[in-house]
Amino acid sequence: MQRYPRNMIGYGANPPDAAWPGGAKIAVSLVLNYEEGGENNVLHGDAASEAFLSDIPGAAPWPGQRHWNMESIYEYGARAGFWRLHRLFTSMDIPVTVYGVATALARSPEQVAAMKAADWEIASHGLKWVEHKDMPEDEERRQIAEAVRLHTEVVGSRPTGWYTGRCSVNTMRLTAEAGFDWISDTYDDDLPYWTPAGDRDQLVIPYTLEANDMRFATAPGYIEGEQFFTYLKDAFDELYREGGEGQAKMMSVGLHCRLIGRPGKIAGLRRFLDYAKGHEGVWFPRRIDIARHWAAMHPPVRRTRPSQMAQAEFVKAYGGIFEHSAWIAERAFDLELGPAHDTALGLHNALCRMFRSASEAERLGVLTAHPDLAGKLAQAKRLTAESTSEQSGAGLNALTDDERETFTRLNGDYVAKHGFPFIIAVRDHTKASILDAFHRRIGNDRATEFAEACRQVERIAEFRLKDILP
Repeated sequence: MQRYPRNMIGYGANPPDAAWPGGAKIAVSLVLNYEEGGENNVLHGDAASEAFLSDIPGAAPWPGQRHWNMESIYEYGARAGFWRLHRLFTSMDIPVTVYGVATALARSPEQVAAMKAADWEIASHGLKWVEHKDMPEDEERRQIAEAVRLHTEVVGSRPTGWYTGRCSVNTMRLTAEAGFDWISDTYDDDLPYWTPAGDRDQLVIPYTLEANDMRFATAPGYIEGEQFFTYLKDAFDELYREGGEGQAKMMSVGLHCRLIGRPGKIAGLRRFLDYAKGHEGVWFPRRIDIARHWAAMHPPVRRTRPSQMAQAEFVKAYGGIFEHSAWIAERAFDLELGPAHDTALGLHNALCRMFRSASEAERLGVLTAHPDLAGKLAQAKRLTAESTSEQSGAGLNALTDDERETFTRLNGDYVAKHGFPFIIAVRDHTKASILDAFHRRIGNDRATEFAEACRQVERIAEFRLKDILP
């Protein structure tokens, strides 16, 4: 059994209506990363200095040494940048979610007091602002627990949410197991969503690396505040337009004290906030506000997922999708199934692949497993439940004597010519259009009709799956 864990479908073509409070067309989530004092530094017991997200071009770690320039840039974020941002957000009455590195918060008591006084949400950004990709799982789990402990001690309450940023392949699972209201180490959607986490469901609020001032320190990136404003404005305009069409979304904006806190950069942010506040129907929530809203309006719904079934359960559930041909489901079970196959169209594709790749003799067996339309099996009430429902829906269970005689004659002529029953997805038709198709198709050559019958079998399977899967 092969299973592909990545979710490539999400909400698909029909995302839910976010139903933001007050009918807002967009939710703008402002996130302030507080990392100053938690970065790599030999003073913090690290092997080298920091080299990530600063205004030093091409910075590299200095093994075993303090990097005075790097340290002073981070210190600017705590000493000046934070307070400039604090004045901006409080003056505009815009709430913020802080991604707070626990050790950084512990070294910044006045900033923490200001965050709390402004009623900002202080979420956890890990124990230290370091790379996790090579961290052993047990060590990462220990650091998550220590981050929560230290955060609670410094802030006075447990963090409601989590974002690591420099995460490992285990981070999402480990933080989901830790029981936060929300986690954000994904960039895969414009809306929150639920993901299973053992016996509970974890809310994920996706974050952003593009509507993010980190682009001032990475390439390709921004070199002036106006570029940052233009990008934020374009993103806002598009999402605001979608919200006006009944598809309200969320816009995250990522900020860092040492980056956007510089005078020439913050001007672009100020311009954007003035622009966004000039629109009706804009909600500026903290991420905990989004989490509470989503839990109330869109609570998790657990369902059995095809890609997570055992083989016997899978074949029992989907072995009848292709009439009396459970072997198709048996073969599909061995494909590389994943979340994309947990929907009607996704599983339909997997089953059809097995049908299409089967031998002609096997596909003929599927065709001959189908009953005649309004034939003897229907009269004797020996059809499968699916066939009974389908034929009844087209009115084939209520034929006049003349209509029944016509169907019987056409069935016999068709089978005699082609060697398999006339097959049509009756849910696409009326009784009259079925008869028209019968008369038209009976004159086809066998190869043409075999191909058409196979297409109709796949169409029937699609309808059946849509009855039981989203």
